[in-house]
Amino acid sequence: MKLGCWKTTILAVILAAPLATIGCGKTIGETIDDTTITTRVKTSMLNDPAVGGMKIDVDTYKGVVTLSGRVKNQAEHDQALALARQVDGVTEVKDALQVIPEGK
Repeated sequence: MKLGCWKTTILAVILAAPLATIGCGKTIGETIDDTTITTRVKTSMLNDPAVGGMKIDVDTYKGVVTLSGRVKNQAEHDQALALARQVDGVTEVKDALQVIPEGK
């Protein structure tokens, strides 16, 4: 009897998961696309020695990428924005980066 209860619970969770994402205004496909975009943007920043990718947060919602965190100078700021704009699927880049020189 307990095994049947677990199966029912698992089935309910599986069926409810897509409804939760639709309730947030995104389809499952959009969620996957946004995750892919976020991963590609973050990877490009980590691969660029001019950008401190570990200090930059990347969030994506329906193709709109928001960059937040701290960068050490304007050149790093500009490079991070440029890298994000180059990723396929990015429709807009929102800048919430703070330029804070090292040691402050």
